[in-house]
Amino acid sequence: MSERFAGQTAIITGASRGIGLAIAERLVAEGAKVVITGREAAALAEAVARLGGPEHALGVAGHAADTAHQDEVIAKAVDAFGSAGLLVNNTGINPVYGPLTELDPDVARNVVEVNVLAALSWVQKIYKAWMSGHGGAVVGVASLSGIRPEPGIGMYGASKAMLMHLTKELAVELSPRVRVNAVAPAVVKTRFAAALYEGREDAVAAEYPLGRLGSPDDVAGAVAFLLSADAAWITGRTLVVDGGLAAAGGA
Repeated sequence: MSERFAGQTAIITGASRGIGLAIAERLVAEGAKVVITGREAAALAEAVARLGGPEHALGVAGHAADTAHQDEVIAKAVDAFGSAGLLVNNTGINPVYGPLTELDPDVARNVVEVNVLAALSWVQKIYKAWMSGHGGAVVGVASLSGIRPEPGIGMYGASKAMLMHLTKELAVELSPRVRVNAVAPAVVKTRFAAALYEGREDAVAAEYPLGRLGSPDDVAGAVAFLLSADAAWITGRTLVVDGGLAAAGGA
């Protein structure tokens, strides 16, 4: 691995496992220090150990939509590692599966609160605390379901579509000091997405031109690229990471 993130600090939300942890591992492998968040302190402690311990990583437990938690994380990143120039908004929830016509409006509000409004708040706070004076890069983890309909997870997809548009708006507002991009994965083999493929993985994977479902590392590589200087002339874009699924389906 290169050292293209040497001297930089990344905050990654929802990173005790799955895609978030894979992103943290990739960034640490390329020289970054990382601050990871999640709801469970024990899971975060395990993740920090996996990332190489406190020399490389810090875990801060809390709810991603809690503004006091956001302030704490950013302050600890700067205090522990001296900067907060990279942000990955990875936290997302999808608490229900079923038709939109039967969706509880309170559940819908919670999905938007966590998947969209919390992500916006993280950007607002890190911009004011660090990036406005030093520059930086932000990547949001969206979803292919925000680009094309996915029955059963319609509200989740709608929230990710909003996140992708928010990416464009923030990219324009925060240029030229801060770049803002997103990734839109299809089905990735994680606990979060298990209901979409468990018990029928071969059949689901057969729909993908590349013949398999995604892995967390597939998404981590794309995120690392967008955060890096290799993407220095890219902002306001969503990179689809889907094994060719959208191309095959015409999306």
